[in-house]
Amino acid sequence: MKILVLSFYYFPDLCAGSFRCTSLVEQLRQQEGHDIDVITTLPNRYSSYSSMAREFEQDGNVAIHRVTLPNHKSGMIDQSKAFYFYQQQVKKLITDKSYDMVFATSSRLFTALLGASVASRLKAPLYLDIRDIFVDTMKDVLSKPLSLLAKPVLTILENYTFQKAETINLVSEGFRDYFEKRYPDARFCWYTNGIDDVFERESQVGLDRTTEGDERKIVLYAGNIGEGQGLHTIVPQLASKLSSDYHIKIIGDGGRRTMLEASLASLKLDNVSLLPPVERAALIEEYKKADILFLHLNDYPAFDKVLPSKIFEYAAMGKPVLAGVNGYSAQFLKNEVENSAVFYPGNVEQALEAIDSLSLQTQQRTNFIEKFRRNKIMKEMASDIVGTVHRSTTTC
Repeated sequence: MKILVLSFYYFPDLCAGSFRCTSLVEQLRQQEGHDIDVITTLPNRYSSYSSMAREFEQDGNVAIHRVTLPNHKSGMIDQSKAFYFYQQQVKKLITDKSYDMVFATSSRLFTALLGASVASRLKAPLYLDIRDIFVDTMKDVLSKPLSLLAKPVLTILENYTFQKAETINLVSEGFRDYFEKRYPDARFCWYTNGIDDVFERESQVGLDRTTEGDERKIVLYAGNIGEGQGLHTIVPQLASKLSSDYHIKIIGDGGRRTMLEASLASLKLDNVSLLPPVERAALIEEYKKADILFLHLNDYPAFDKVLPSKIFEYAAMGKPVLAGVNGYSAQFLKNEVENSAVFYPGNVEQALEAIDSLSLQTQQRTNFIEKFRRNKIMKEMASDIVGTVHRSTTTC
């Protein structure tokens, strides 16, 4: 069987989509009798981070094509241009080829839309892996006039995409009502995000924190600094009210980093440090140094449905987890992650109370790790992808 995998991000890029798709392909490659073509991009998640990777790589039964994108940043126009270039290159690369299955993983709608278009052209079944509800998110993130113009178009594109899919996997149970209501005849699966081996290996009790001359307790955020995370709405105010015992460290980049830097500068705060993105080995060392691992999503209704992948690696490290989230994410943390504290996004007073409620101890979350091992989840998903070619309508 020949499988085409479409993912805008892939190893060694630094983001949830890259980690997830790379793990899935590793599981697909272990199933005998299958050849996998991955079409992705050279590392581009952050303009401030680059990592060497080859444009073409053949590793056993896996061929990886990495498209070189024009220089771009986090803005919507730049990202649209980059995706258009990726789309054009995908169509060139599949010319005169045939596949038994098309798999596309997508947070923004457009990789899924590309998968639908390619699957239709190849007359192959389509398996979608959906990590966000793009139409719902844009409704909240865009200005009202722009949202009114964009939503009807995006809805048409979404309908076309999902009606083409043989199977739709949703990474969050919070997406269930949205999709089942709109696509009642679709076959849905629920292979969620999970814990990569590297975090499972590092999880242990009693890690000593390296203070490096600073005895303050470290609250660490690592990830994207964009509108969706809303760090600019919480970090400056939180830092100004935290006691002198705490220091906030932020590692990452994104479209709202400049705004965050400006807010911090205007308040003349010396208890927040902003560092550029780092590769995973260095990131794990930063996790070990931290006392609290911090997560935040902006106060938009669409984010009530999501389940951030960051939760899984934070929880695996055994550190206390502080999360400014609402909806499904908040419920998931309360039910699944011991020694986590949740506050309403942007609410500084609740955040301070949440910090005080945490036990600043490292603990092994054995049950959580066993339940959400990425390899186990991706192995099941890989089997389901292969099985899609051989079945009619069944349930996961």
